[in-house]
Amino acid sequence: MEIISSTTSQVNGITTTTPRKKDIDPKENLWSAILSEVQTQSSTKLPSNKSVLVLGDNASGKTTLIAKLQGVEDPKKGSGLEYAYIDVRDEYRDDVTRLGVWILDGDPGHTNLLKYALNESNYAHTLVILTLSMTTPWSWVDQLEHWIKMLDDHIAGLKIDPEERQQCRQRLVTVWQSYCDTIDELDPGSPIKRTNRLSSVDDDLDALPLPEGVLTTNLGLDVVVVVTKTDYMTTLEKELDYRDEHFDFMQQWIRRFCLVYGASLFYTSVKEDKNCDLLYKYLTHRIYGLPFRTPALIVEKDAVLIPAGWDNMKKINILYENMQSCKPDDYYNDIIAQPPSRKTVSNREIEVQTEEEQAFLSRQLQLLQQGQTPTRGESPMRSQNSAGKTSPRTPGSAGAQGSPKKVDGKLNPGTPSGEGVLANFFNSLLHKKSGSPAAAPSLAGGTGVSPRATNGAGDALVTASEKISMRTDAAMELDRLTRSVKKDLDFPAQTDC
Repeated sequence: MEIISSTTSQVNGITTTTPRKKDIDPKENLWSAILSEVQTQSSTKLPSNKSVLVLGDNASGKTTLIAKLQGVEDPKKGSGLEYAYIDVRDEYRDDVTRLGVWILDGDPGHTNLLKYALNESNYAHTLVILTLSMTTPWSWVDQLEHWIKMLDDHIAGLKIDPEERQQCRQRLVTVWQSYCDTIDELDPGSPIKRTNRLSSVDDDLDALPLPEGVLTTNLGLDVVVVVTKTDYMTTLEKELDYRDEHFDFMQQWIRRFCLVYGASLFYTSVKEDKNCDLLYKYLTHRIYGLPFRTPALIVEKDAVLIPAGWDNMKKINILYENMQSCKPDDYYNDIIAQPPSRKTVSNREIEVQTEEEQAFLSRQLQLLQQGQTPTRGESPMRSQNSAGKTSPRTPGSAGAQGSPKKVDGKLNPGTPSGEGVLANFFNSLLHKKSGSPAAAPSLAGGTGVSPRATNGAGDALVTASEKISMRTDAAMELDRLTRSVKKDLDFPAQTDC
């Protein structure tokens, strides 16, 4: 940028003005100042190349846990290798970045996909989460050994620069050596605090040696062991008779495992929202150096929080005091054994299998062609109902449906309630009116000859009034017989009920 200026001189009484150019000092250049400020601020921004790798068996709560950290209420599980991200915000600088999350399927067949989530380019910028479920505590040993071995073999196969690998391992050692429970007096979001925390991790080389049993296997990666679904502890207490010493035995075992690999430990419950927010803050603290001021939590058995660097064998030994029926060195699965499998009892009704329509019709056609009467098949539901009680039968269906014998006896035509009763009744009326004793046997014998045909004088004696009287008597007798038969039918049905 140039500014045109002028100089004034006076020669022989004449004043002249001569313009000239003047260069501006680079320090005064506005654009250079803005660029310098942007470069200075960019060095303190949150990096965008960080990632988290989540490993664990199927149904261990990996997808639900990450969805909770994302703030997603309806998680959708995929397969193979899933990718998601978590928004991370630095409240002090109002800076935002995205933390990449890789979720590997628990199926061993997807192990070959691990190379896309953890490789030479992002090894130094990756944190690993190992998930376990409280619903299956008897499988913790097998699961952790499987995933740690797979992770160790994969890292050993990466072509990582030896110096870079050693720097990552030394960083983990320094984290444990420099850990302290003191809370900084500065503002939690202060950049000075974060810078000092990072510089102390890199420069504090004269710290005390590592405690006994700590980082005996150094993978060079930050590892966080997360036990999910801790709300299931109450179910273990009710159904499997778990006591406090069982949970103490489980906790001391997994804490000793974390010491070996320099891992942190979190007990979480998405259902009851326990330690989920603290896990998010701890991840941002380990990955970006953001402040984390929460001390270790070991009082509540379902909300344990142990950051890396806090634990040691002396603190773990406190749990041994409550273990009366077991010892710390006992084999894990001898104390936390898998319960026998239970067969689930189904309360569903028996499913009725229907016959194919054409097969049913063909079978009925064959019966008709053979001259047999098609019978209705017995339904499973009908057979169940008939086993408990006997439904009333009609007189016409008594023989076909297998009614009790006492009902069949009352409906026998040879008894007074059969058709013979009506025949005898009409014969007695005709015999009384006509005075002919030969009329009755003609109907009772079933010869098919009408009494009028055998005795012509009877028709002349029967007047119109006698016909009306006879019809009335017949109607009354039929009504009486109907009530009597109905009463006889209802009586066995009531006794069966």
